[in-house]
Amino acid sequence: MADTTPNIAHLIGAPHDSGGLLASPLRLLTGTIVWMAIVFLVSTIGYAMAGWPLGDAAYMVLTTVYSVGYGEVRPIDTVFLRLWTIMTIVLGCTGMIVLTGALIQVFNLYQFRRFLGLDRMKTEIERLDAHAIICGYGRIGVQLAKALTEARHPFVIIERDTAKAEDARSAGYLTLTGEATNEDTLAQARIDRARVLVCALPNDAANVFITLSARNLNPAVQIIARGEAPTTESKLFHAGANKVVLPTHIGAERITELILFPATESMLGDIREVGAIKSNLNAFGLDLEVVTAGERGALTGQTVGEAERRGSGAFFIVQIDREGGQTIQHPGEDVRIEPGDLILLVVRGSRLSAGAIFNAPQRPQRHGRLFIG
Repeated sequence: MADTTPNIAHLIGAPHDSGGLLASPLRLLTGTIVWMAIVFLVSTIGYAMAGWPLGDAAYMVLTTVYSVGYGEVRPIDTVFLRLWTIMTIVLGCTGMIVLTGALIQVFNLYQFRRFLGLDRMKTEIERLDAHAIICGYGRIGVQLAKALTEARHPFVIIERDTAKAEDARSAGYLTLTGEATNEDTLAQARIDRARVLVCALPNDAANVFITLSARNLNPAVQIIARGEAPTTESKLFHAGANKVVLPTHIGAERITELILFPATESMLGDIREVGAIKSNLNAFGLDLEVVTAGERGALTGQTVGEAERRGSGAFFIVQIDREGGQTIQHPGEDVRIEPGDLILLVVRGSRLSAGAIFNAPQRPQRHGRLFIG
């Protein structure tokens, strides 16, 4: 059965929606303003043609159309002036009545539209359960909202900046305008039924305070807090955060990985299954990385077994791609690493330490009393 329920948003419409009720008052308002401008201009010209100074003519038209009743600026002593004044009264006063009505309609409908929008949003927030609360609609908050929307995970945003909050609402997100540090605001976001709360503000002190308040209101909620200064990490954990993310640390670590593992993106970037494989490996504390054996790398010339022993269990080699196009899958311990080899590693523990081993220069070998590089 087709849904015959009227769409309220369509009925009250946005200002640019020519089919909504709101569009009609806007068109009426615009048309009336144009009409009044024409009446004012034509009437002023008429009085000026009768010999009145332009200032007196304009003042006469204004006092007439606004029905002020201060009296005529100059004597209305000719048939032309009397007929012209009658025309100005009829057309001008009627236009002002219509203009006033249109202004009231537009104001009321905008208020009605705003009321319905806020009321609908409040109702939807009240229905949330096991949702996420994002505190802050900055760069991190925007990306989180997009990702959670794609994942179809319910969430609500708390943002104190009115302009940013309006941007979030325009994007279709449930948004509360207020301070996330205020317990009442957290209560409105239904912190008591939330599954996770994200403190994404760039202010460490605010994130600590929000963490304390949220933990007090809902001891079971999972709290993921952002920290700017490394010294804040322990404070956030002490305040009750389950996990702490340091964006600057992550950024620096990612850049370091690109330095140590420059071949990873080119080798793994186009493999669709890689994302799922890496996710499964991450569950066991493992990861996939690709390194290039340098001409004078520390492990270049070593066998696979020697390289893995050198890493002390930090990695093991699962595939080697040679420059000539040869691919060696599951290489044996006696296979030697040659310059230019792309080596696929399963890394355990620190990925950075594994990359550092491969990128380290060869150590000189001692033969008798001589060191040979």
